[in-house]
Amino acid sequence: MTAAITAMITAVVGVLGTLFAPVFAQRLTARERAEEAGTARERRAFEERRDHYTAMNRASRQFHTLLKDALHRIRDGVYAEQERIQLEEARLDHRDRYAEAQMIVPERILQASRELNQVLADADAVVKRLDRGLAPGGETAERALERLREAGPFLDAMRELMREDLGVTD
Repeated sequence: MTAAITAMITAVVGVLGTLFAPVFAQRLTARERAEEAGTARERRAFEERRDHYTAMNRASRQFHTLLKDALHRIRDGVYAEQERIQLEEARLDHRDRYAEAQMIVPERILQASRELNQVLADADAVVKRLDRGLAPGGETAERALERLREAGPFLDAMRELMREDLGVTD
C-alpha cells in the first residue's frame, strides 16, 4: 500500500467517524432516555400498587373494627346513629378501595381480598338485620362476633401477600 492510499483511507475513516459520531451519540441518548422512561414507569406502577395496597388494607381493617364495635354495641343495646353512619362510611370506603384494587393488583391478592370481603359482607348484613330487628331466630350479636373472628386470618394473609408483592421482607 502506498502512502497516498493509506492517507486516503485514513481520511475517509476520519470523515465517516465525524459524520457518524452525532448519529451514534443520538442513538445512545435515545436508548438512555428510553431506559429512564421505563424505570420511571416501573416506579410509578410500584408506587400506585403500594398506595392501593395501603388504602385497601386500611379500609378493610377499619371496616372490620367498626363491624366488631357495632356488634358489641348492638349486644349491649347502645348502638346509635353515629355508629351507623361511621359503619356505612367505612363500608363504602372499603367497597371503593376494593373496586380500585381490582384494576391494579394481582389475582392472588384479589383472591385473599375476596375471602376477607365475604366475611365482612356477611357480618355487615347481620349488623343490619340485628339493628332493624329482622334477624332470624338464633342470629345474635355474639354468634356474629364469633364468625367475624374468621376475618383475622384473612386480614393477615392479605397483608402478607401485599407485603410480599412489594418486596417487603422481615
